[in-house]
Amino acid sequence: MSGIKKLAGQTIWYGVPTIASRFLGYLMNMALPFFIVMPEKTADLVQVYTIIPFLNVLYAYGLETAYFRFSQTQDKQKLYSTLSLSLLFSSILFTALLLFFQSSIVSSADLDNHPDYVLWMIAIIAVDNLNTLPFAKLRQENRPRRYAFARVAGIVLNVLVVIFFMGVIPKILEGNPDNFLGLIHNEEFGLGYYLLGNLCGSLFTLIILSKEIRQIKIRFDFKLWKEVMRYSAPLIIVGLGGMINDVLSRLIYRHVVDLPQSQADHELGIFANIFRIALLITIMIQAFRMAAEPFFFNKSVDENAQKTYARVMKFFVIACCFMFLGIGLFLDVFRWIFLTFANPRWVEGLEVVPLLALGNIFLGIYYNLSVWYKLTDKNMYGAFITIGGAAITIALNIVLIPKLHYTGAALATFSCYLFMMISSYLLGQKHYPVPYAVKKLVAYLTLTVLVYLAHMGLVKLLPESMIASLGSGAVLMLLFTFLVSRVESKELAKFPVVGKYFSKK
Repeated sequence: MSGIKKLAGQTIWYGVPTIASRFLGYLMNMALPFFIVMPEKTADLVQVYTIIPFLNVLYAYGLETAYFRFSQTQDKQKLYSTLSLSLLFSSILFTALLLFFQSSIVSSADLDNHPDYVLWMIAIIAVDNLNTLPFAKLRQENRPRRYAFARVAGIVLNVLVVIFFMGVIPKILEGNPDNFLGLIHNEEFGLGYYLLGNLCGSLFTLIILSKEIRQIKIRFDFKLWKEVMRYSAPLIIVGLGGMINDVLSRLIYRHVVDLPQSQADHELGIFANIFRIALLITIMIQAFRMAAEPFFFNKSVDENAQKTYARVMKFFVIACCFMFLGIGLFLDVFRWIFLTFANPRWVEGLEVVPLLALGNIFLGIYYNLSVWYKLTDKNMYGAFITIGGAAITIALNIVLIPKLHYTGAALATFSCYLFMMISSYLLGQKHYPVPYAVKKLVAYLTLTVLVYLAHMGLVKLLPESMIASLGSGAVLMLLFTFLVSRVESKELAKFPVVGKYFSKK
């Protein structure tokens, strides 16, 4: 239990900045319906933020995970310096290539109305990736407080810049057009201020991490670098495949849907908004991963490592179930917000949010399962699984989006992550058996879906009102909580603070 307590504590510390950064960024994106009346106006910004994750994978080429893996057996200073120098030179090379092909990127991404977005995008990616290994170093050294400070400080500046340029200055200029702030504000730049805020936050984070950056020595071990590259090369495929599975539906949506351009842009804006709600689960998953990846590597030398991984998985799935119900049972809150404070057109497609959320749970379980191929140096298996998922994603998006629109894209995401989860489990049990409580986990997931379906049925039977919907959701959430607490009472009794409320018998 001590290992899980430590992981829980580190998840909180890594989770606070991750949740803060993701949630503040999420709130800025969720604010788009309030800044922008028509969803199609956000399509180009959505396109940029679906390209960035792909390029991030290429820029980092698996060095973060490789750093955790090789820090167990190699001299940490030599490893850190070698990988940092590699990342610096490759970042310069990739940035030069992107600048050279800038016009091609603008054309292929349909960003002709905002070609400047590509320059901002390249700058953001280049700076963010210089932060990659300093952050990995903090995680590997179990320094979550400094990690949290750097993450939160960057995102706070990001938010402040966006609010200042998109909220404060326009309000001031509205009452006083001759104010000097008009010299630094361009109304036509519009949503580009989101990108400016992002770049400012990334640069500020880089400054905060200057102490870690100064620890890089001009020492490059070519033999070590080649060994790391052999390990990390398959992770590039894993990362690119993961990005295809994550963002492809938004990247190609307006290219494959059989609609006029304006309507296609409208649906892309709507679908991106739907996806943001489901990402509430991904925020928690990302927070967990920040702590779990170094934890899994450090724990791998313990005799009972597999049992620890199994217990971690159980509590992770339980947490995901609560997150799913928090979204599914109270989805009408989002509906009310959009209907009350934004354009009603933003309400479209909310019914597919639970499907996307469940797919994201499968993705989170897959991340937990993936420990087997990272610990056994069988990363090619991870690449094959991801390629299979990518093939499913591409095929289903092309086939289903023209017919089912939002629902087709959601079904593609759901099917892909379900396949990856099952494949990773079956292969993992063959190469690195972990005693997961499969029947119990499946029961929890099934019960969660049934609770959501029961809520949907009750909402249709009860009088149509927000109070009835919230009441049904609250009652069902309490019942689920009671059931889980009864089943897991012995485990929960071992936890600090809350343990005294549960029986150990």
